[in-house]
Amino acid sequence: MKIRFKTYLFALFILLNLGKIGAQETPGFASLNQAKLEPYKMEVTYNKTSHILFPSPIRYVDLGSENLIANKAEDVANVLRIKSSVRDFEGETNFSVITQDGKFYNFDVFYSSYPDTLNYDLLKLKRDSEKEYSTDVLFEELDGESSSLTELLMKTLYEIPKRTVKHIGSKNFGIQFLLKSLYVHKGKYYFILQIKNKSNVSYDTDFVSFKIVDKKNLKRTVVQDKILSPLRTYPDLQSISYQSNGQILYLLDQFTLLEDQVLEIDMMEKDGGRHQKIQVENSDLINAKVVNDIYLKLK
Repeated sequence: MKIRFKTYLFALFILLNLGKIGAQETPGFASLNQAKLEPYKMEVTYNKTSHILFPSPIRYVDLGSENLIANKAEDVANVLRIKSSVRDFEGETNFSVITQDGKFYNFDVFYSSYPDTLNYDLLKLKRDSEKEYSTDVLFEELDGESSSLTELLMKTLYEIPKRTVKHIGSKNFGIQFLLKSLYVHKGKYYFILQIKNKSNVSYDTDFVSFKIVDKKNLKRTVVQDKILSPLRTYPDLQSISYQSNGQILYLLDQFTLLEDQVLEIDMMEKDGGRHQKIQVENSDLINAKVVNDIYLKLK
C-alpha cells in the first residue's frame, strides 16, 4: 500500500512539473504580452456623440466594427467625434488612432444607453499615464526617427529666444518677415520664421511656401520652380494681431542649391495683399547651425 502511495505521489509530482514546463515560454521566443499596450475603456451611445481631444492632430483612425461611426471635427484637426451606429450592440468593439506627433492610441468600446462621460480631453493626462496607453510610431518621412522626439526638438528650438540669422528678411505694409533661425539635424532643416506686425490691422496667414527658383530667369513659370513640402510645422500659425509678433517653425528635408539657384520663402495673407517674400542663398543653408547639446524639455 505504501509503495502504491509513493508511486501516486511521484506521478503527481511529474504531472505538476510537466504543467510548469508547458506554461513556460519556448526558449528563444519572447511573449507578446511583454509588448501589450493597455487600451482606454469608453462607452458610446446611439443618441449622443462623444468627443475625444487628442494632444496632436489626428492622422489615422481605424474602427473595429460597423457598430461605430467616427470622423474628425470640421476645421479642428485634433478632435474625434464618435458614436454608436446601432442601438444596444452587445459585447465590445474597439478603434485605434494615430496622431501627428507619432502617438498610437487604442480604445475598447462598450455600449451604454446613459454613458457616464461623453467628452474626453487626453491633454489632461499625466505623462506617466499617457505612456501606459499610447506608444510611438515611426513615419517614413522622418526616416525612422521617433515622431515624439522630433516634436520635442521642434518645440525646444522654437522656444530659443536667440536669433541666429540676422540678414534675411523683408519689410512692407507694416509687416516684417524674417528668417529668425536655421538649424540642421540628422538630415533635416529647421526653419524658424518670425512675423512682426507693426500695423494696426491683424495679419491672417493663408499659407507659407518654399520653392527653389532660378534667380537668373525672371520669367519663370510654376513648372520651372521646385516646390518643397515641409514635413512638419510647429505650431499652426494663423493670425498675428496688430502691434504684435509671432513665429512658426518648419521642418524640411536637407538640401542644397546650385550656383544659380535661390530658395524663396513666400508668406501669403488670407483675403489680403500684404504678401511677404524672402530669399535664402546656398551659403545660408550650408552654414545652418548644427543642433547639438540641445536640452530637450521633458514635461
